[in-house]
Amino acid sequence: MGRGIAQAFAFAGHEAILIDIKRRPADQVEALRRECLAEIDAGVSMMARLGAIADSHKTRVLERTRFAGWSDAPEALGDCDVLFECVPETIEAKRSAFAAACRDIRDDAVIASTTSTILSSELAALVSRPERFLNAHWLNPAFLVPLVELSPHAATSPRALQALESILYGIGKRPVRCAASPGYIVPRLQSLILNEAARMVEEGVASPAQIDEAIRFGFGFRYATMGALEFIDFGGLDILYHANRYLEGTLGERYRLAPIVERYMSEGRLGARTGLGFYTHGERDLADYRFEVYRRQLRLLEQLGAAPQPDAALRTPSCEATPRPTTPWPDGPPSTGG
Repeated sequence: MGRGIAQAFAFAGHEAILIDIKRRPADQVEALRRECLAEIDAGVSMMARLGAIADSHKTRVLERTRFAGWSDAPEALGDCDVLFECVPETIEAKRSAFAAACRDIRDDAVIASTTSTILSSELAALVSRPERFLNAHWLNPAFLVPLVELSPHAATSPRALQALESILYGIGKRPVRCAASPGYIVPRLQSLILNEAARMVEEGVASPAQIDEAIRFGFGFRYATMGALEFIDFGGLDILYHANRYLEGTLGERYRLAPIVERYMSEGRLGARTGLGFYTHGERDLADYRFEVYRRQLRLLEQLGAAPQPDAALRTPSCEATPRPTTPWPDGPPSTGG
């Protein structure tokens, strides 16, 4: 994750320093340096191959990235405006990393863990300036995914939070704030979806390929153009209410409605058509709103090669000649163990 974050900042024009605080023999330090920079080189080369950067610009990105071993770490830490901690997910490893970092980092620097499991409120006690500390949860690949989930703790300074937000926006990321809560936002939602998809395979509801096809062309693109809560408001909270009551009765408690849905239903907060739901819609023109949502969805479907085509049936002589939908497995999906 640290290498991906370094690439993201160097790509955007910042100097990025990969700092190794572990004591190692000189040959191991050099081997690690080569490994880190080679991985970043490969990532930048891939972005060039994808057309996101000109080949002529690659050298400048790599020149902004450097590596500091243990002996050079104090000076490197002193140069940091923001430090992202990316050590393994154990309290012991993070305690050691923060102890080393806090000896040399400037008092005005922001320190951010990138933990995906430990709460910022637990880690704050490990740093010398907890008011300058928060969690910044990146998603892999860090150099490509725009989202960074920022999770402050109770004593995080608003100025530190705003400073990190500003820096992230400045490199093209989309930071969102969330409370110190297990799973943050994306992993918490993702875990439920992935587990339910696996359960459907186990139950024989559909094959892995068919479930993934449904996600790509039915589920996924709609939530890429609307968030989950906007989706509720767009369709109507009453739809979610009645659907989940049925699913809870047939599939069990994991489909029990969130209390806020029950409350909004009783209050008549049904979404866009009533003017109030999770969002305040007020006097919004619903026809214009629907048009904008459909415009977003159509543009994404065009990128996926799945937009509706006029007269498509007239160009297809028979059902037998209809091409199969594209899948990530041209020769059929890999077999799964049973």
